[in-house]
Amino acid sequence: MEERWLSVDEIAAHLGIARETVYRWIDRRSLPAHRIGKFWKFKASEVDDWVRSGQARDESPTDPTGGKIA
Repeated sequence: MEERWLSVDEIAAHLGIARETVYRWIDRRSLPAHRIGKFWKFKASEVDDWVRSGQARDESPTDPTGGKIA
């Protein structure tokens, strides 16, 4: 059976993150996403592999207010 394409909201729910984080990871961390017209679509298997590879990991610690710790 062919894996279906997921929307931003569906992949956010799959990962347990906010939809804004999905957009940020597409832009800053190369989250595997495919642009179809004005919509972003995802294959859960591609995203899961990306997460397992460690690319979702934050590389620098942040303070509780969200700022970078120097």
